[in-house]
Formats: sequence, C-alpha cells, structure tokens
Amino acid sequence: MLSAASIACLISQGAMEWTGQFRGDGLLLTLGSPLQPVRAPSASVIDLTDQPSIDDLYGEPVAEWRTHELGPGEMLLGAVHEPLRLGGSLMGMIGGLSHLARVGMAVHVTSPFVLPGWNGHLALELVNTGPAVLQLHHGMPLARLLVFALDGARGDDVAPHPFYGRETDLRSRYADEFPVGPTRR
Repeated sequence: MLSAASIACLISQGAMEWTGQFRGDGLLLTLGSPLQPVRAPSASVIDLTDQPSIDDLYGEPVAEWRTHELGPGEMLLGAVHEPLRLGGSLMGMIGGLSHLARVGMAVHVTSPFVLPGWNGHLALELVNTGPAVLQLHHGMPLARLLVFALDGARGDDVAPHPFYGRETDLRSRYADEFPVGPTRR
C-alpha cells in the first residue's frame, strides 16, 4: 500500500491523476452526480444474460441534487465526485467509512478492487441496511481508496474499459460484457 507522500509524488509525476482530498494514506471518495436509483423491476425475475432485463432495475438518473433520502432496504448507485486515473502499474481498493457503517450504510457492496489503468469516475453501490431513512448530501465523504503498486513491470498503456468510468452511466452492463450464447461453456 502506498503512503500519501508516495501518492502525491505519483500525481506530481503524472503517473496518476486525483484532484480530491486525502484521508490518511488513502484518497477520500465523495458523493457526486448523478445518482442512479435502483427500483423494483416490472418483471419478477431479472435475467442476467439479457441486458434489457437488467436495465429494468433502474429508474431515471438524478443529475441535479443537493440532498437525497435513502430508505431502509433501498439501493442507489452514486458517482464519485472526483475522477481518478491510475497508471498501468497501480491498482486501488475501496473501503467504506466505519462511521457510515455504524448507521447502516453499506457503501461498496461488491468487489472493492479498482483495476490498473482505471480512468474516470468510480461508482459506489449505496445500500441502507439500517432501520432509519438516511439523508445523503452532495459532496459528502463516503469511502476511501487505498492505492497499491503492482509487483513487476507493466506499461501505462492499459486499454480503457468500454463500460466503466463514465460519470453518467452507472448501470450494470453485465450481459453486455459477458454475453452468454448457446455454445458458451
């Protein structure tokens, strides 16, 4: 894991880009726009091999907002306010803030890893697991990102991922990325 001083040095050298704040030896991730509501779908089953079926889970994105109420059991996708670019020899790991976990907020419920070469806005999966409505505020700190250097040589010419990092597109693209056909095993 890299220290804040090492990360600042990499930023000054252009090996990574980050304009946000630090928290200890990590990057402080704050909630930005848009928010992507996850809602009850019209079908009782979501077919994970069918992108339109997955898309049925999402309401209209909310681009302009100051506060948002997240009810118990609700899920919301939120873009991190600051874009991030990691060089090909760096990776990250997202961790939620324990203060939020103690009121029932799960900040990143899937894989915490940010792959080498990431470039764009991270998306956080916000789930209210507690008993009360939680009021979110634009720009509030939600998590931090720890940065790691990979062992061994690797170039910074990592190809951008076609589905991730775009601030305005937070939805799952699982079926688009992993198409299942009759000959796939």
